[in-house]
Amino acid sequence: MERFDFTPYRRSTVGFDRLFDLLERQARANAGDNYPPFNIERRGDDEYRITLAVAGFKPHDLDITAQQNLLVIKGQRTEAQDGHFLHVGIANRAFERRFELADFVRVESADLADGLLVIDLVREVPEAMKPKKVLIGGSNAKPLTVVDGDASAAA
Repeated sequence: MERFDFTPYRRSTVGFDRLFDLLERQARANAGDNYPPFNIERRGDDEYRITLAVAGFKPHDLDITAQQNLLVIKGQRTEAQDGHFLHVGIANRAFERRFELADFVRVESADLADGLLVIDLVREVPEAMKPKKVLIGGSNAKPLTVVDGDASAAA
């Protein structure tokens, strides 16, 4: 895998160190193991879904931890395999998969069905962080309301 050099961008930008560090860390992490396979889907303006293929894992074999800006999914099989396998093609080894989350993204739900772990995420920006209309000569800022793509100040 070819590594991208962010040095020219670091020289001409200020305050983006965290972004460049994140991109470099992800490039290093993605160079390794890709188990279990996963999809990331955008389901709306502020809704996302991560789907991991975890065939053979049961809910008690999986651990999902959400903390600020990080989602960690670990899988550890607790049961011994019965029988003598002539071929093992279904990987069910232990894993840890990490996803960096943007600010204000939280886990809404997780479900395991048909060998797929589905995690729904939603971005909820607090009222204090939403844009506000500032009136000239006014003392209070009024929050903006968006109606059909048109932003206007709330009365």
